[in-house]
Formats: sequence, structure tokens, C-alpha cells
Amino acid sequence: MKLYRFLSADDTPAFCHKVTEALSKGWVLHGSPTYAFDAANGVMRCGQAVVKEVERSYSPDMKLGEQ
Repeated sequence: MKLYRFLSADDTPAFCHKVTEALSKGWVLHGSPTYAFDAANGVMRCGQAVVKEVERSYSPDMKLGEQ
């Protein structure tokens, strides 16, 4: 089964670390990153989808970040 996650955060080094950590756990980049201005908070936000193949059945209560 293929798992999907969308990682997002303010445009800081912490976002890059979040994506790097996911990659180190076997997640793979999926599509292009996104970048948008969050007018409510006055900051730029980044996003990146990642996917991962696992050998288990899907359950809505899965903690995808722990896979």
C-alpha cells in the first residue's frame, strides 16, 4: 500500500529538516514543492507531498509520521 503525507510549515530551516527527516525514513518526494504567502500570519509557507510503500493495510487511525 502507498502512504501519502503532505508536510507544511513556515519557510524556515525547520521545514527543510522536516522533509529531510521524512526522506531519511524512506519517504519519497511526490510532485513539486509549494510556496505561498500566509497573509493571516504574515509569513511564507512551504509544502511538500511525500509517499511511501508499506506492507500493511490502511487504517484511518494510522500515525503516518511514525511509518
